[in-house]
Order: sequence, then C-alpha cells, then structure tokens
Amino acid sequence: MEEEEEEVTDLKLQLFHNTVREHIIFLLLIILLYFSSYVVVSRFRRRDRDDLYSNDEDEVLVYRISFWLCTFTLAVAEGAAMLLPVSIASNEVLLLYPNSYYVKWLNSSLIQGLWNHVFLFSNLSLFIFLPFVYLFSESTGFVGHKKGILARVYETFTVFILMAIIVLVLTAVLSAVFGIEKFQFFWFLNLGSVHLPFLYSCVSFLGVMLMLICTPYGFVRLFGVVNQVLVRPMLLRDVNEEFSAFYMEEASVKRKLAHIDLHNVSISDAKRGSRFTNGNGRTHSYLPQPLLQHSLAHLYQRKSLVGNVDEQHQLLNERLKELYSERKELDKLRKSSTFQRTFVYPLAMLLLLFCTAVTILLVVQNTLELLIGIKALPLSTRQFTLGISSLSKLGPVGAAMEVCLIFYLGATSVVGFYSMPFMNNVRPKRRQTSLPQLMLNCGFMLVLSSALPLLSRIIGITNFDLLGDFGAIEWLGNFQIVLLYNLVFGTTTALCLANKFTATVRRELRARLTALFLLA
Repeated sequence: MEEEEEEVTDLKLQLFHNTVREHIIFLLLIILLYFSSYVVVSRFRRRDRDDLYSNDEDEVLVYRISFWLCTFTLAVAEGAAMLLPVSIASNEVLLLYPNSYYVKWLNSSLIQGLWNHVFLFSNLSLFIFLPFVYLFSESTGFVGHKKGILARVYETFTVFILMAIIVLVLTAVLSAVFGIEKFQFFWFLNLGSVHLPFLYSCVSFLGVMLMLICTPYGFVRLFGVVNQVLVRPMLLRDVNEEFSAFYMEEASVKRKLAHIDLHNVSISDAKRGSRFTNGNGRTHSYLPQPLLQHSLAHLYQRKSLVGNVDEQHQLLNERLKELYSERKELDKLRKSSTFQRTFVYPLAMLLLLFCTAVTILLVVQNTLELLIGIKALPLSTRQFTLGISSLSKLGPVGAAMEVCLIFYLGATSVVGFYSMPFMNNVRPKRRQTSLPQLMLNCGFMLVLSSALPLLSRIIGITNFDLLGDFGAIEWLGNFQIVLLYNLVFGTTTALCLANKFTATVRRELRARLTALFLLA
C-alpha cells in the first residue's frame, strides 16, 4: 500500500516538474521572440512622432502600450512561422539521440503545448490586441467627460465591445449558412467551441489564399532582390575604366552647370550693363545665348544634349543624378572582393534555383498522390508522438531540406507580398513607419506566418501533422479545395518563372520580327 502511494506521489511530482519545466521554456521562448521583435519594430518605427516626444503623459503612455502590443504580435508571428521547423527538428533530434540526458526535456507534451500557445496567442493578437491598440490610439474620450487615460479606456472598451458583437453575430450567421451549426437562440453558448474556431478558420483561409498570390510572385522577385543585394561577377568588364569615364563625365556635367549658372547670373546683370563683377572681384562679360552654347559644346559628355539653356539645365541635373547612382554602383563593385563576386553570387542563384525546382517537384508529386489516393488530407486530429519514426524518406537530410524549404516559402511569401503594387503605401520603411502602419504590418505578418504551416502541409512540403487546433480547421478536410490549391499553386509558379527567364528572349524575338515586317 505504501509502495503504491509512493509511486502515485512520484508520478504527481514528475508531472509537476514537467509542467514547471515546460512553462519555463515557454517563458524563455516568449522573451527571446519579444526581444527580436522589439529590435525589428524599433528599426522601422518613426522617431520624430509628436506622440512619442509629447509633453502629455497620456499620449506617451498610449504610444508605449500600442508599441508593446505591436511588438508582442510580431513575436507571435515569429513563433507561428517557426512551429513546423522546430517540430520537425525536434523529431529528428529525438531519433538521433533517443537516450541522451540532454534532450529529455524535448517531448511531445512540450511541442503540443507550443502549438496550443501559438494558436491561443494568434487569436488574442488578431481579434483582441490589434483592434484594441488601434481603437486605443485613435480614442479621445467621450464628449462631456473629463479628459484623461481612463476616458480613452472607457471609449475604447465601448467601441470594441460593439464591434465584437457585430463580428460574432456575422460569424454565427456564416456558420449557419455553411452548415457548421444550426442557428439557435442561445448561439452564444457555443462561442468558444464553434464560432471562434470558425472565425480563425476563415482568417487562415484568407491567409492561405493571400499566400497563393504572393508566393509564386515572390519566387520571381527574390531573384531580383538577390541581384540587387549581392555583387554580380564582372565578366569582360573593366570596372576601373568605367569608373574613370563616369568620373570624367560627372566633372564635365558639373562644369556645364557652372557655366549655365554663370549665364543666368549675367542675364540679371545685363540690364545694368554688359559687364559684372563676381564675389572674387573679377569682371566678366555677358555672353549671348549662341556664344554660351558654343562654349559648352567642347566639354566631354557621353550623352549629347540639345535645346535651349533652361532645357539643358534640367537635363544636366537629371544626368548628374544618374551619374551619381551609377558611379556609386561601380564603386561598390570595385570595393567588393573577388570571392564575393566569383562564388557568392553564383552560389546564391543556384541555391534559389534549386529550392524553387524542388518546391515545384514536391507540389507535382503531392498533386499526383492526392489524385491517386496515396496522400491523406492535411486535416488531422490524432495525437502525435515525437521520436517514433522519421517523416522524411531521406532521414535527417530530408528533414533539414524540409526545414529550409519552409523558411524559403516564408521568405518568398513576404517578398512577394510587399512587392505587390497595392502595398506601396503600407510597406514599412526604416525609421519612417508610423504607428498605424506598424499595427497593419504586424497584423499582415501574423496572418501570413499563421498560414505558413497550413501552406507547407497543403502543398506537401512536409508530412508532419498539424498539431492542436491547427489540424482541426474544417476546410483542410475538403478534397476539392486542397487539390485545386495544389494545381493553381504549381501552375502559377511555373508560369511566373517561365515569364521571368524568357522575358529577354521574347523581347528580342518581338523586336526582330517587328523589324522584319517593317522592312517587308
């Protein structure tokens, strides 16, 4: 009897220690993610805002609370983006070191809790924190009440509750329309079990649809980004000679601008006489227009200029800006190392091509397996246990490739999303992003990162089951939606890449054909 009580006590004590350890790990992860998000948001936020340096303490407090909640939302987005990579890596580590003392803390309960926490905080950030932050920052207090922080809090809570009621009623109506639950008088009793998961399911569906547009476009744009950031190889080019030519042309343009400015000054002084004196005490004669143009003609310039003096002044200023940017680019080429030019750029391009080709092949394979019936749908509600078997046919190498492809998909979706034309006014800029723009961008990042595990599972990048409430999203069990998504994703990606790499050839062919028809 005493032995049984001791065993029960030991089990309870072990369960208590496991729970404490998991909560400590979650706390450390939240602190780490919050710190990295704080660095990112601080890099983009505008520092000349009046509310940041305001003498009103209420405005400063509102700004700080809004900034903290935006940072927390971005931290949740980072955690959502790392769910699948961390889970896949944990499974492989437990397979490689099953009896190691240092990885005993890594278990299924920890990973399951991580998914549940991210799902919970994603809902809180999307439906509570971000709307509250926006309403709180825009509130001024009810008319007739004393101004202060409490008046703004009352107004924010009132407007927020009204908006929440409207959204929840619309969610209940939509759930009844789609047949998820029959509309009843006491529909609000199923708020946490039916309506909120359905609302998050709708948001996740919108996020996945957004990634369907952004990710194929991001595959193409990422090549352009790498082309701008990295230094390309200099094949059959003498950069020093080009730099000297641009330097001489810049000096020539500056001399022409100086002559034109001298001419403009002489026009104003011509009314008083044909001679004028500059600041150095030297006397100059007024030059007529034809004479001035003749005096500028001998100066060296790679692009000829025609027109009167005013037109030349405008063209020369534009050309000077072009020369400055081109000379800056050439100076960057001169200062780059040979290793960077010869190896880094080709290696980066080959790596992008490899990741893109593997992604397309996996999508094609997943589509065929869905049609044949070999592949199961991404909807999953069963309990998953880590360390049983590898989910990749290539073992740890395949798991590492899956992790890299998931991060690659996340990068392409972000690049493609911010390269869209409608994102020009919303795109964050370093030290120039206002607080409402920060809120909007953090919300977009949370939607995209929450949809990243769903995207990776739908298109067959990994076979790791979606844990927690992520795997219980209803539309993941719809065969038509999953199959159509794979077909559209693979087709649009292939078309975007074909359009990218054949654009130059098509333009040249069009120009040659046009020239032949004109000659005929």
